[in-house]
Amino acid sequence: MKKLLLALAMLPLTAGMAAAQQGDAAAGKTLWADELRCKDCHGGVAEGAFGPDLAGRGLSAAQVRQAIRKPWGIMPMFTDVQVSDQEINNLTAYFASMPKPAQPGPWKTEVPANAPAGQRTMISVGCGQCHGNVLIGPRDDMGAVNADINWLKDLVYNHVDGIKRHAQAVGTGNGPARPHMGNFNPDRVTEAQLAQILDWIKSDVGFRAAMRGRLTKGQPGEKGVTYTLDVQNLGLAGKGLGAEGVTVRLVIPEGSQVVAATGAGYKGVRKDDKEQAQVAEWSWPKAGPRDKQSYTITLSKPGTQKDNLRGMIMWEKPMIKPGPTGDQIAIPGAPL
Repeated sequence: MKKLLLALAMLPLTAGMAAAQQGDAAAGKTLWADELRCKDCHGGVAEGAFGPDLAGRGLSAAQVRQAIRKPWGIMPMFTDVQVSDQEINNLTAYFASMPKPAQPGPWKTEVPANAPAGQRTMISVGCGQCHGNVLIGPRDDMGAVNADINWLKDLVYNHVDGIKRHAQAVGTGNGPARPHMGNFNPDRVTEAQLAQILDWIKSDVGFRAAMRGRLTKGQPGEKGVTYTLDVQNLGLAGKGLGAEGVTVRLVIPEGSQVVAATGAGYKGVRKDDKEQAQVAEWSWPKAGPRDKQSYTITLSKPGTQKDNLRGMIMWEKPMIKPGPTGDQIAIPGAPL
């Protein structure tokens, strides 16, 4: 009898060990935190937040697969393009490698007090956990095409393919190889809710101009290392938002000097108190849909992993509602 009780007590541990043997817990952790960003809803260590806790529950790979492929609640469905069966085994092993949390954590994005109905709905159905309380990224995409409800439905209900169609339309390739968001079920996030969210965006915060900047890898030469910066408004002609009063700024790595710079509207180099660094600036009065500019900058020495050449695009109009704060988007660091 004692042996039987001991065997029964060991069953959860045995199940966890079996899951760990099938998958790679370290790979599951990377997938969780970085590649799919499951942590935005379920917590940094799967302790639960907007979504349920998963760590230390003795879940089998079959249970995790069911939750991913045919989720029970609001969670979107993830296809095998986004997460393979082996990666599901890796996630299962990751969950099994951790203790059960004492309590879940807070939502990453809470509903603000006195939030308008559309914002409250947006956060309550989960959008805000990845995209924040004013949907910064999605509003770029909306601004590029003057989004309507049919566009939004395609991006939400058929996201894995819809984001590729959007990327092709604005000319940025085929979209991400592994989209972070799955396909939402229209029975759980309804068209009426999406319409309410869209109306709130249009009336309370506004679409954003789809401005993008990309730096090339530095090319060594006689005078130093030259980088090219391409800046474009990705908006579709006749549909997208223009940006007015544009400033393009590059933050110069510490210890490097600007040897030369080209491009329309170059204003020179100055000290920026906020960045606590030297910055090179260009002005661009108006960037309409599909407009683009190219700039070059030559530095006395290249950026590094610790302090790389990077930047910011800022524009005065259209402004984020309700205040006169302008708008901005980061220029990622140059390839090293």
